[in-house]
Amino acid sequence: MIDNFALLIAHGLMMLAAVLLLRRPDLDREAKPQDAVERRRRRA
Repeated sequence: MIDNFALLIAHGLMMLAAVLLLRRPDLDREAKPQDAVERRRRRA
């Protein structure tokens, strides 16, 4: 019984993480190389 519960919790959390990652709005956007350079400059 406890093994099934542990598997359910582990797989449920992995499924939740996958759904949350796939719902991110920046997943569908390609960053231009210029954008990456600008971000590095802002951090410094």
